[in-house]
Amino acid sequence: MADLSPQRQHLRSALALHGVLAAEGGNSCFSPYSIDSALGMTFQAARGTTADQVCALLNAGEVDIVKQVELLRDAATLAVERGGEAPVLAVSNTLWAWDELPLNPDFQAELAGWPGAKMATAPFVTDPEAARGAINADVAETTRDLIKELVPPGAITVDTVASLVNALYLKTSWREPFYEHSTEDAEFRTPAGPRRVPMMRQVERLGFAAAGGWRAVALPAACGVEAVALLPDAELAEAEPGMDAELLDALLSSASKRRVALSLPKLDIDMQASLTAGLGALGVTQLFTPAADLGGLSDDPRLMVSDALHEAVLRVDEEGLEGAAATAMMIRMTSMDLSEPVEVRLDRPFLLLVRHAATGAVYFMARVTDPS
Repeated sequence: MADLSPQRQHLRSALALHGVLAAEGGNSCFSPYSIDSALGMTFQAARGTTADQVCALLNAGEVDIVKQVELLRDAATLAVERGGEAPVLAVSNTLWAWDELPLNPDFQAELAGWPGAKMATAPFVTDPEAARGAINADVAETTRDLIKELVPPGAITVDTVASLVNALYLKTSWREPFYEHSTEDAEFRTPAGPRRVPMMRQVERLGFAAAGGWRAVALPAACGVEAVALLPDAELAEAEPGMDAELLDALLSSASKRRVALSLPKLDIDMQASLTAGLGALGVTQLFTPAADLGGLSDDPRLMVSDALHEAVLRVDEEGLEGAAATAMMIRMTSMDLSEPVEVRLDRPFLLLVRHAATGAVYFMARVTDPS
């Protein structure tokens, strides 16, 4: 495989995940940033074929994984700007471990290179519910209570011994806010038929690109964050399979300023899902079996990932956007003793990215088929 930039690798894995997580149709929302962070930590915990499969999904060679970590680390810090309301960006990457699990010192050193890195102990074996409460409380703190129960009841049992958890929160305002008085109910053509939704409107100079049967509009937010709406010329269900990393990269990189008359629905989307089946469909299978090799994390050969949990929330209104996401890799022991503006009307299904413009890291990717 030809060498790809970290940005192109990140887009490729984001689209691959979108393909499996959004396969059932309807609204979807997930955080490529959060999932890639959890997978990156898992890669550093893994060895052999287990690591190779995670690496293949990330589209990175063993040397290039360092560049992927750098991309995610750079996107965890926003440039400081004068004036206006400063955005809020919080990122945490935590290894939660049973205090009797022997940990590899090299992994602890590698974890320290991740943004918001920390280690914590939890009573996984002796009090699974207390361990669940501790992880959920920490995620809720990072995500400003947008995600209160990432780990559901029953996800931690007496054979669970660790969890690798990423949490992300982002709140930022548009550089050019929509005027609330311009928001009116308008028709949005959902797959089930047209319905009235609150539609925001503005005419501004925005980044615009058209290629491969798609149009892209970039809405700049504070400190280098931007939202990019992707509207196909054909129906989304027909055009979506043809979207690949090369086309997406071309749309994102070729956008130029143009007057755009934009109509964008207000959004409030959330999604909670297990990633286990989706990652398996993308080739990450050994990680979830007793054959898993997590020797980078611990010398105990009995470790495997029992589940990969993910939750994401994304809200878009006249003032800006707010989003939160968290991913947890639950680790268990297999056995234990214990001009004229171009008009873009987003009034039918479309895709939406929220990304760090400088690095290309995608904080959120959503499919909108029904804005309600």
